[in-house]
Amino acid sequence: MRYLKHSISYYLLLSCSSSFIFQAFSDADWAWDTDDRQSVGAYCVFLGSNLIFLRSKQQATVARSSTKAEYKALADTAAEL
Repeated sequence: MRYLKHSISYYLLLSCSSSFIFQAFSDADWAWDTDDRQSVGAYCVFLGSNLIFLRSKQQATVARSSTKAEYKALADTAAEL
């Protein structure tokens, strides 16, 4: 609720489009939390030019490399699609 309270002036622009193409983008920040070395993965999904889903979360397990953290974020993105 705090986020909504402080972002009242922000909005999402939805545009009419004849394009029904799904696009997804993902990224990960390896060992972001210095206390437990867990990574943060994020992804967003577009339908045409409209953002329809955005998620960022701390990964449940510790990745041994940045590549593994990226693969986990990509797997989450694929599961969402």
